[in-house]
Amino acid sequence: MAEERGLDAIAITDHDTVEGNRYAQTLDSPVLVIPAVEVSTTQGHLLVLGSSEPFDADEDIYQTIAEARHRGAITILPHPFHLWRHGAGISDSTTVAAVDAVESYNSRHLAGRANSKAKRYAEKYHKPCVAGSDAHVATYVGYGVTLIDAEKNVDAILQAIREGKTTPTGQMTPLSTYTRQSMGGVKRRIARRIEKR
Repeated sequence: MAEERGLDAIAITDHDTVEGNRYAQTLDSPVLVIPAVEVSTTQGHLLVLGSSEPFDADEDIYQTIAEARHRGAITILPHPFHLWRHGAGISDSTTVAAVDAVESYNSRHLAGRANSKAKRYAEKYHKPCVAGSDAHVATYVGYGVTLIDAEKNVDAILQAIREGKTTPTGQMTPLSTYTRQSMGGVKRRIARRIEKR
């Protein structure tokens, strides 16, 4: 799908696992796969780009950021102010100051208020902005796109993000899809809680 949409590079950020990303890196494709993961921290979600190794989940976000930097990776705060998506900015807005960049356009933010707030806080703390598809299925890959002024290699892309050579853009995920996926997530969480009892 990334090839079909004309993307040059993609960061596959599955929750707390790098297996899908590692597999994608083995495929014969003109699309560059950036090593990446979405880490579940105690404060909320955190994207790490530039590390092929997993991170421990449920650790303090600042500890995870320090570990990512130690590995030479960059950190991005995804959907930082979305109430139902584990936005780290909700409980601690200063997390925006600690990361390398902020996702100011998430294609699954239907009303747009959370995106606007993320952009305001990114500006407040002088952080580069990026976009994310947050595609839970292949159909929506490329709904959030970050235009990056960089050569097509991982190091150049990560450095360009650090330097703010980014322009977030995209289109919204359809309401019907978002609603269906959200309801599926609620059902899975309820089933897991019942199993634990």
